[in-house]
Amino acid sequence: MSVNELPASILFLLIFCAFLAGFIDAVAGGGGLLTVPALLASGLPPHMALGTNKLASTFGSITASYAFYKKNLFSPSFWKLSLLMTAIGAVAGTVMVSFINPELLNKILPVLIGFSALYALFNPVKAKDTNELPLDCATLKYKQISQGFTLGFYDGFAGPGTGAFWTVSNLILYKMNLLLSSGVARAMNFVSNIVSLITFIILGHVNFIVGLLMGGFLMLGAYTGAHSAIKFGNKFIRPVFTLVVSVMAIKLAYDAWF
Repeated sequence: MSVNELPASILFLLIFCAFLAGFIDAVAGGGGLLTVPALLASGLPPHMALGTNKLASTFGSITASYAFYKKNLFSPSFWKLSLLMTAIGAVAGTVMVSFINPELLNKILPVLIGFSALYALFNPVKAKDTNELPLDCATLKYKQISQGFTLGFYDGFAGPGTGAFWTVSNLILYKMNLLLSSGVARAMNFVSNIVSLITFIILGHVNFIVGLLMGGFLMLGAYTGAHSAIKFGNKFIRPVFTLVVSVMAIKLAYDAWF
């Protein structure tokens, strides 16, 4: 399928969803809940839609993660173990998606995302918190290994809400504020996206023309979202994050249970 074969209405839908998804992903995560349905609506088969979405979302995640890195809101050396385990998990998840029935996961997912929304709404992290890295203690590497592999696997296997899961798990495990947690989430999301994308390419499940088109608008949305989050901080991220994960939970619950 080429861009020329797409109706104008579908093309507009893809472009609009890509920009909005890039903005949302940069702030809270969950942009895949917009882009994957849009790709399916364009006529792509499910596996091709997932692979093409990875291509497009990689553009957005690298833009957002670089913006946070430039503002010293992500330290690659501190999170190197998380980066490695995320990559390994993403490969495993992408390979397994062809063999595992995701029906049960689809039913559990709304509950998990709903918890994320509640935690973001009521967690004690305040906007005045400093952007300090967690204490490098004996349990840190075990947290990074389990978190990185689990969320990397999930992003490779399914994807929706990965950025939100990264953000809220950072809050729980490391007690970081939302701005720093978002910076880590964006970088890890990029790693799992690029590794999963390579695997999808090997499996032949990527439409490059559509993916590159959406990727450009995802970059624009991600740039806007990341700089908005950095400029306005926790006071901006908290309501956007809570709104996004709440809508995600409702949508996924409806799709899975009704």
